[in-house]
Amino acid sequence: MFDSTIEIEKEEKKELYAYQQGDIDAIFERIDNGPERHHLLYQLPTGGGKTVIFSEIVRRYISKHDKKVVVLTHRIELCKQTSKMLKGFGVRNKIINSKVKDLPDQDEYSCFVAMVETLKNRINDEKLILDNIGLVIIDEAHYNSFRKLLNSFANAFILGVTATPLSSNIKLPMNQSYNELIVGDTIGSLIEKGFLARATTYSYDVGLTSLKVGINGDYTVKSSDDLYTNTLMQEKLLHAYTERSLGKKTLIFNNGINTSLYVYETFREAGYAIRHLDNTSSNEERKEILHWFKHTKDAILTSVGILTTGFDEPTVETIILNRATKSLTLYFQMIGRGSRKLPGKDEFTVIDLGNNAARFGLWSEPVNWQHIFKSPEFYLENLRDDAEIEMYFKYTMPPELRAKFSKTEDVTFDVDEEHKLAIKQNLRSKVVLDKSLDQHATMCVYNTETLQEAKLLSKELDDDIECRIKRYAKCLSQCSKNYREWLVEDYKKNLTILIGKKYREKIMNEPDEDDE
Repeated sequence: MFDSTIEIEKEEKKELYAYQQGDIDAIFERIDNGPERHHLLYQLPTGGGKTVIFSEIVRRYISKHDKKVVVLTHRIELCKQTSKMLKGFGVRNKIINSKVKDLPDQDEYSCFVAMVETLKNRINDEKLILDNIGLVIIDEAHYNSFRKLLNSFANAFILGVTATPLSSNIKLPMNQSYNELIVGDTIGSLIEKGFLARATTYSYDVGLTSLKVGINGDYTVKSSDDLYTNTLMQEKLLHAYTERSLGKKTLIFNNGINTSLYVYETFREAGYAIRHLDNTSSNEERKEILHWFKHTKDAILTSVGILTTGFDEPTVETIILNRATKSLTLYFQMIGRGSRKLPGKDEFTVIDLGNNAARFGLWSEPVNWQHIFKSPEFYLENLRDDAEIEMYFKYTMPPELRAKFSKTEDVTFDVDEEHKLAIKQNLRSKVVLDKSLDQHATMCVYNTETLQEAKLLSKELDDDIECRIKRYAKCLSQCSKNYREWLVEDYKKNLTILIGKKYREKIMNEPDEDDE
C-alpha cells in the first residue's frame, strides 16, 4: 500500500505529454483555420489533464493573437484552481467573483476566470464590459449553463472542454451549441501509458424497480433514500466494504443526504473511522473533514454530490457507488475521483451498488463519443433499463445463508437451461418450477431437524425464489407483472406443502431405534 501521508502538489506539473501536445495542435488548427464563430468541443477523460491543456492553449493564444481570453467554470473552487494553473503557465489573470463589481483594471490582464452565473449577472447589470475577447473556454461544458452568455461573446471562438460530451439537459443537446467534437485519448490508453490507475470493479446486484425518475432524467432523491436507507441495503453496503475495501481509504457517493447520514451511523456503529460531507457543510467544516480524510490512512468519507467535481485526492483507494444514476457524466465523474496515480498506487477498487456498470459498461471500456455527440437521444433511449438489467441477475446465496444449507452440495439452479431442456423434451414449462420446488424443499428438509425449522428456513429463500421466478417469466416471453407476483406467491405456498410432504417421507424412511 502506498504512503497516504505523501504531500500532493496543489499545482499540476506544467510538463506537456505527447497526447496533450497533439490535442493542443489539433485545437489550434481549428482556431487558426476554422470558420468564424466556430464552436469546438474537446473531450478528455478525468485525470487526463484538461486544465493543463487549456492553460497552455490560453498561453499560446495570447502570445499569437492581440486578443484576450475568458475561462468559464461553474464552481468557485474550479475558478481558484484554474487561476493558479494559468499563473503557473505565466498567464496573468483575474478572477471575476461576487466581490468584483466592475473592471477598471482590465487592461492589466490578458485573461479572466469567472463563474458562469457571476459573469452573466455582471453583464446583465451592465456594470461590466469585457473588451477584445477572442477566445472563450468553458470548463465542464456538459453543464450547458454557458448558453446564457453566448450572445455576449458572439465574435469569439468558443472552446468547450469536458470528459463527457453529453448534455446534462436532454432538451439542450450539445450538438446544438457546438459545430464539432475533437476526442482525446481514451481511459484505456491513459491507463496503458501509465497516466491513470487501473480500476477493478465489483458489482453487487440491486433491485432498482422501486426508484422513480425525476424531471431531470435521473433517479429522485426521495426514492433513492427510501431504497438505500433500508436495513438490507445498509447491510449490503457494509458487507461489500468489509469484503472488498477493508482498511482502504474509501469515498462513498450517495444520492441523498439522509442516505449518507444512515451510512455514517452504520459504519460508525461498526467501529470504522468515517465522516459525512454534503453541500450544507460550511467551508470550515469541509476543509477540516477533507484534511482529516487526506491524512487518515483508512478513512471513509460518505458524501452527497459535492465531491464529484473540483475535488482531487489521489490517496483514495476505493470508490463506492452507493447509488444508481442514469447520468453517464456523473458515473464517470464519481469513478474518476479514484483514478489519480501515486507512487505505489497503480490500481483502485470500484464497488458498484447501483447496477451502474451494467447500465453504462465498465469505466475503462471504449465509448463512441462521436456517436453520442451526434445522436444523444438514440444513445439515451437505448440505455438498458432496470427491468432488463435485473432479468440477468445471477443470484448468489450470501455466505451466512449458505452455511445453513451445508449438507447440500449444490444450491444453484439454472432456470434457462432447465427451460431449454423442457422445450427440447416437449414438456410443459411448469416442469421447471416443479424441479426448482423439489430442490428447495429438499434443501430445507435435509438441513434441519424439525418440520418447523424447515418451514422457517424456507422463508430465507425469498431472494432466490424472486430471482428464479424472474428468469422463468423471461423464458415465457410475455408475462405480466401481476402474473409474476402470483407465481411467487404460488411458489411459496407450494414450497410449504412440499416441505411437509418431504418431511413425512424423511420420517418414514428413518430407521427405528429398535432396528439399529
